[in-house]
Amino acid sequence: MPTPSHLSKDPRYFDFRAARRVPETHAWPGLHDHPVVDGSSAGGGPDAVPVVDMRDPCAAEAVALAAQDWGAFLLEGHGVPLELLAGVEAAIGGMFALPASEKMRAVRRPGDSCGYGSPPISSFFSKCMWSEGYTFSPANLRSDLRKLWPKAGHDYRHFCAVMEEFHREMRALADKLLELFLVALGLTGEQVAAVESEHKIAETMTATMHLNWYPKCPDPKRALGLIAHTDSGFFTFVLQSLVPGLQLFRHGPDRWVTVPAVPGAMVVNVGDLFQILTNGRFHSVYHRAVVNRDSDRISLGYFLGPPAHVKVAPLREALAGTPAAYRAVTWPEYMGVRKKAFTTGASALKMVAISTDNDAANDTDDLISS
Repeated sequence: MPTPSHLSKDPRYFDFRAARRVPETHAWPGLHDHPVVDGSSAGGGPDAVPVVDMRDPCAAEAVALAAQDWGAFLLEGHGVPLELLAGVEAAIGGMFALPASEKMRAVRRPGDSCGYGSPPISSFFSKCMWSEGYTFSPANLRSDLRKLWPKAGHDYRHFCAVMEEFHREMRALADKLLELFLVALGLTGEQVAAVESEHKIAETMTATMHLNWYPKCPDPKRALGLIAHTDSGFFTFVLQSLVPGLQLFRHGPDRWVTVPAVPGAMVVNVGDLFQILTNGRFHSVYHRAVVNRDSDRISLGYFLGPPAHVKVAPLREALAGTPAAYRAVTWPEYMGVRKKAFTTGASALKMVAISTDNDAANDTDDLISS
């Protein structure tokens, strides 16, 4: 795991290991405005995070219920080898354990989408998050990671090999889950094939990987690992270590639900563009990451979305006799709307809604996407 990096004098680097308190730069107000409840199945009841087992013949029905009610679920039976998942977690831990001077070679600069540093959405806030991250595109993995390992030695080759194998598994899983989502909308096998033939969603989906390290914190009640937000793309797979920290926001009453850390399971979050694609039938989920005093936590977000030039609009097959709730937007256009929405306190999804009164733009939309 990461160790102190006393040699780093870069003002952009904060040595979490050396911190004995949470400075004001990292202290967040309002973290405890809503109660936190346990989302494990052991407790049962309405706060148990839904579980979808892809081996279950009724998996599509489970996806439909989870995507409509929660916008997220735990995914089991996905077929990605557990040994690979363990290797990915170990590789991420090793990367964040590099000395600060080496990590800072790959620091993400203003305007960059890839590289090392705080979460990309941190630029919208005056406070800092209690985490380090690294973002890269699997398509450019080896060139991106040469910033960290310019000599391309053993550690570089091993890390790349592990992440490339993980990407191959996840990209295949993404296609399967996309089909399951479409079946969950009520499409027949013939309609699913027709949608793919016309729109080529699976064929053209792009992937981005964001690695996170959440160090243990001397005062976790004042700090935040990742600010509450929704994801902007289609859907996201979240691989997390066996230290809980991901929380989902729920209404009625307002509360945060802690997602249990289930061995071998992944979390799936629905994104804003998928809410648009499904005409609001499946909705994005507002979520955050918290830290704790005793343990570090590692997670990986595998984000799926459309190519930059592709317009995303509600599928005809998702309308079910209702009018389209959203206008067509590209991902970059939506990110521009989201930025404007953030600065004005509005809702990005409501800003691209055809009718601002449409129920598809739900309450959790009044927040940011990443």
